[in-house]
Amino acid sequence: MENKIRELRKAKKLSQDQVAKVCGVTRQTINAIENNKYDPSLYLAFALAKYLGVTVDELFHFEGGKT
Repeated sequence: MENKIRELRKAKKLSQDQVAKVCGVTRQTINAIENNKYDPSLYLAFALAKYLGVTVDELFHFEGGKT
C-alpha cells in the first residue's frame, strides 16, 4: 500500500520519532510504513492521518491485488 507519510512529515518538518511518539509506536514502525514494508493497523492509519492533517484516503493509496 503506497502512502504519503514521508512527504507530509517532511513538509511539516517533523521527524519520524516525533510522529511515532504522538501515535504511540516506535520510529522503526514509522520507517517501515514509509518504506511500504508494513501496513499499519486501522487505528494507526487514522492516528497518522489525524496528526498529519489529512484523511486516510489522502494518506494511503491501495492498488489492490494483495488480500
